[in-house]
Amino acid sequence: MRAWCSREFSEAGISFTPVQANMGFSLRKGTLRGLHLQDSSAPEAKLVRCTRGAMFDVALDLRPSSPTYGQWFGLELSADNGRMLFVPELCGHGYQTLQDRTEMHYMTSAYYTPTAVTGRRFDDPAFSIKWPMEPTAVSEQDMNWPLVQK
Repeated sequence: MRAWCSREFSEAGISFTPVQANMGFSLRKGTLRGLHLQDSSAPEAKLVRCTRGAMFDVALDLRPSSPTYGQWFGLELSADNGRMLFVPELCGHGYQTLQDRTEMHYMTSAYYTPTAVTGRRFDDPAFSIKWPMEPTAVSEQDMNWPLVQK
């Protein structure tokens, strides 16, 4: 399976040039991470794949001028199915592991910038994301992202 092809992205009208690659590992099924993004001072797009196990991966549109603002898209990524999810700049990203010992790999279009890191709560009623199961583990940081004020 292909891991990356700039020509395919260009032909699809997507401008994405990876500058950094990262990996994540979750020991327990049900671990939930996110929703993460970098703000407009250092926006980053992501290309995400699961390299071991399986995960439910979510992109949340947080671009204020987007016609799909506040909408989310999710799908199962696994080592077996080889699918990837492209997360555009200024969209939140999160995932929940569906198996123990799940590993993921993602490439970003910008360098990690701690001062630009922000997020949204995975359980924010404003977005009503349908996670596959109750979380078994959520980091303190991810539990403390603000809820959207209506």
